[in-house]
Parts: sequence; structure tokens; C-alpha cells
Amino acid sequence: MHIPGELGCVDIELTGRGTTWVRIGGHGTRPVVLLHGWTATADLNWGTSYPALAARYHVIAPDLRGHGRGLRTRQPFDLETVAADVAALLDLLAPGPVLVAGYSMGGAVAQLLWRERPDLVDGLVLCATAATFNGTSRERTLFGVLNGLSVVAPAFPARVRSTAALRIMAGRTGRSVGVLGRSDLARHDWVQVARAGRSLGRHDARPWIGRIDRPTAVVATIRDEVVPPHRQLDLAGRIHGATVHPVAGGHSVVLNGPERFVPQLLAALASVEQRSGPRRGLAPVAR
Repeated sequence: MHIPGELGCVDIELTGRGTTWVRIGGHGTRPVVLLHGWTATADLNWGTSYPALAARYHVIAPDLRGHGRGLRTRQPFDLETVAADVAALLDLLAPGPVLVAGYSMGGAVAQLLWRERPDLVDGLVLCATAATFNGTSRERTLFGVLNGLSVVAPAFPARVRSTAALRIMAGRTGRSVGVLGRSDLARHDWVQVARAGRSLGRHDARPWIGRIDRPTAVVATIRDEVVPPHRQLDLAGRIHGATVHPVAGGHSVVLNGPERFVPQLLAALASVEQRSGPRRGLAPVAR
């Protein structure tokens, strides 16, 4: 995977939480935070979008806890804690609110970041995501399996955990391990990834999502086989003034169809940016 030269990477210590890994840089001054999906990493999820984003924005793309090179912890996993991790990162890096783009699970984290720390959010771009992820029999079965795995997985060797998790992921997304990249997946803490899936299955923002008061855009993957398109459109309908930017592709279009996904991502960010506050720069970060 080609990573533009202007995007470096840095390990950042979050007080009381641990060390996390962040892809950071770009030619623009307006910061945009990229939150990846479940079982992915920043580079796997956003790598095909980096060149276009780095040309226009200052990119901050962390690996979320348990994923890739993200935070390692024995604490129970929940999406609220991940949102707090992102908030702690932004408290270090950004002097004011930023644009936040979240894909799938990252979209749920973005929603929670707004709920818990609205002072950090200038606008939201919610991609291939929903207000809830547990509405079909297939989803209930998957999250039921993950609930069990999250309890028993620590008793099994790491190799066994990884093999089981990869099979579940492939069944959920239809993506091959080769496409996703074995090196990034090998870094996952699969116990935490299973717990992340369990937490995703419990996420339900419908009681409060309508209170979002920041400019929002929804990038809807209209052939999505993982997050039903009608649920993505329902999310947009619940947020006042949200714009919809359809992409003719499935859940993996961010990987296998960047020529379709990236233009809509840029359009969504531009829509949010036009409706949000003035540009803000970033604090310098030691590398």
C-alpha cells in the first residue's frame, strides 16, 4: 500500500491510557480525524483515501484500541471508552474542534465522541454506518457468537484466536485476508477485537442521535451487504440537515472501489466544512 510521503506516523502517549499509533500529516491546515471500522486499521480502512485527503486536509488517523498498533489494555472494551481515547488524543493534538469521519464502527465512535465531547467536533461524516447494528437475524447470530468468544477467547492460544477471528471476519464481510493485508491483521489483539464486536452489537444511538447539532453528512454505501442501506439512510433522516452522498458499492468499496468512494467522501467533507466554523490549525507534534 502506498502511503503519501507527507503522512508520517507517530506513537503518542495518552495519560492514564497507554501508547497509541497515529498516521498524521498532510498539506492542509483543517484537521480531519479518520476513525476506522471493526477489524480494520487506519491504513487498511483509509489507505486508498489518504492521497486525496492529505492534499486538502491535515489528517489524523489513529489505530483504535485493540486494532493494529492501537492501545493495548486489559480493561473491558466498550465504544464509549474508544471515543474517550479519541478525545484524549485530540486534547493533545488539536486546539479546537475538528472534522470527524468514521467508517462503520468508526461511525459509531464518531457519534459517541459528539455525545460525550461536543466541544471537539466541528462536523461529522458518517460512512457505511448506522445508529444501531443489531437488527437482523444474521447480526444477532454474529454478535451472539462474539459475546461468547469475548468470554472464552482469553483461554485459547493467540494463534487459535486469530484463526477463529479471521474466519468470522471473512464470513461477515466477504473480504479476503490478502486484500486486507496480513501484516496489519497480525497486530490485532483479537480478544479486544471480539469485545469490540460485542460492543458494536450493543450500540444504539437512536434515542439521542437526533440531538446532533453539528453539520453532518452521511456517505451511504447503497449496495452494502453488512450495514443495510436502509439503516444508513435512516441514520441520515434522524439528523437534522444531514446530507446524503451515495456510493455505488458494498461495505468494502473503500478498499476495492476508491474511484467511487473517495469523490463522495470529499464531497461529504466539503459539505460539512462549508457549514461549520472557521479553519483551525494543529498544535505541533514531536515525531
